[in-house]
Amino acid sequence: MKKLFLMLMLFAPLSLFAQQKFGHLDTQSVMQAMPEFIKAKGEVDAKQKEKEDELKVMQDEFQRKVEEYQKTQSTMNATKQKETEESLAQMQQKLQQTFNDSQQELAKLSQEKMQPITTKLVNAIKAVGKAGNYVYIMDISAGIPYISDTLSKDVTAEVKAQLNKMK
Repeated sequence: MKKLFLMLMLFAPLSLFAQQKFGHLDTQSVMQAMPEFIKAKGEVDAKQKEKEDELKVMQDEFQRKVEEYQKTQSTMNATKQKETEESLAQMQQKLQQTFNDSQQELAKLSQEKMQPITTKLVNAIKAVGKAGNYVYIMDISAGIPYISDTLSKDVTAEVKAQLNKMK
């Protein structure tokens, strides 16, 4: 009798676990298919290209002045050399500051554009989870090495359908 009771106690958690529903999806593929994501990515990419072009112009100007200085350095007096070197140092500092400002601006823009999209995706996943009585929905784009096909269901299509309902 004790053995039977012990066996039931050991296998009871397994049977309870088997009754639970688990799901998985690839949020990256879902997000990349969202029209809002495509639009936001295009806007961020366009701004990034604009900033890269601005920096390229500044870098080319800086490089031109450095080359000009190197050619004429031997004919300059000490005062003119010092002034030119200080000017180049300031120009280089401005170039670095512009680069840093551009990076921060792009990160802020990306965050502003992506936050509502991410929130919408999370809400769709939650809705699918509640509707399907899932205990857990895992994101396979996070690098889960193995997912059982018998204990876990791919809910990617359901999340995409939920997103279409949310339009």
